[in-house]
Amino acid sequence: MQKLSPIEVSEICDELGEAYPKSIEQVHGGNIHSAWQIEFVNKKLFLKKNNRKKKFLKFEKYCLQNLREYINQKNLVVPEVIAYKNIKNIEILLIEWIDMQNFDQKKLGKGLGEMHLNASESNPKSFGYPVGGFIGITEQKKGWDNNWIDCFLDLRISPQLSILKSNLLDKETINKVKEKIKSELMNHKPINTLVHGDLWSGNLGIEKSGKGVIFDPASWWADNEIDIAMTKLFGGLRKEFYEEYHKIFPIKQGFEKRIIIYNFYHILNHANMFGGSYFSQVKNYVKAILNM
Repeated sequence: MQKLSPIEVSEICDELGEAYPKSIEQVHGGNIHSAWQIEFVNKKLFLKKNNRKKKFLKFEKYCLQNLREYINQKNLVVPEVIAYKNIKNIEILLIEWIDMQNFDQKKLGKGLGEMHLNASESNPKSFGYPVGGFIGITEQKKGWDNNWIDCFLDLRISPQLSILKSNLLDKETINKVKEKIKSELMNHKPINTLVHGDLWSGNLGIEKSGKGVIFDPASWWADNEIDIAMTKLFGGLRKEFYEEYHKIFPIKQGFEKRIIIYNFYHILNHANMFGGSYFSQVKNYVKAILNM
């Protein structure tokens, strides 16, 4: 179990202008970083620590601050970044602590829809992202493209395929899958918005007043359906979430097929990170895409 060193705690206190914390309690659940609830006299914060060489938490800080620009705080909460420190090549990210509970997901659906709408109305010129980042522990490429299909394939699908276990898919199959994705997306008109990018049930919740909460993003400017597709990857969210979201963005023709295409990115990423049964899921997704 990782611990916070006295030097790290001292640096955090200096950064915040606080005396020594009242309590520091480890928070379990994530498999990439270590996390703690750190409580001072007048505030409680969530602290994440990254020991890896890559700057995961610097990217997370950027994404959280980016997402907060477009939310309606009456319905959706994106944790505020309090401080970011790099202490002897160890990253520390401090964000606001949010108490969550089981509640209906109406405000989560409405709030996500409002965030997507606000971002899309900012008139983004291109798809992509200005900084390189991560999806899990896999690198997520930076770059821009005016064409949605090229962006999705060149910045997301192709990099995942390039690091996939070499004997899983042959070159002919990979080319066929890419061509099929192109043909299926050809007549789709994407709504360019800032997406969370890793929106499954483990990265969202409901705040005690009923507002939706989203965290641990892997953001980029993409088709708004990217986020909705991923919510369906590991079981889906509650009915009221989708009802509220689709009041703002009605379902478009072909969405069920695009769910498979967009989630192919995440299945590839899981195969690259974890292997095992995800290799067979990659093959299943390939089959489903080619049979569209």
